[in-house]
Amino acid sequence: MTLVLDAGALLAVERGDRHVIALLKGELLARRVPMTHGGVVGQVWRDPRRQVRLSLFLRDVVVAPLDDPLGRRAGALLGRARRADVIDAAVVLLAADGDSLLTSDPGDLRDLAAAAGIHVDLVPV
Repeated sequence: MTLVLDAGALLAVERGDRHVIALLKGELLARRVPMTHGGVVGQVWRDPRRQVRLSLFLRDVVVAPLDDPLGRRAGALLGRARRADVIDAAVVLLAADGDSLLTSDPGDLRDLAAAAGIHVDLVPV
């Protein structure tokens, strides 16, 4: 099982949300590495001098590239789901059946996961 992170999860880390940080530490202690993609990092990354907590956390996260194949799959998913956020679609496509999505936007991710045919656990932040 993998924990896939959206921008809301990374922002929660940045602001020091104890619940989210404890959840993520538990994943790392269980030797499960959280995952996101470069587009999500781009949504939240502004100033490394002021984002030390986030910078340190990202060292322990797999950051997948938002490349051409993932972009095309995300675009096709958006068409099926009638949604517009390519970053959210790519987050969903990183997940496999049984994975968890740590998200500040469970409604949209639920719809995208359903359109993708992926059964995930949505964990709100």
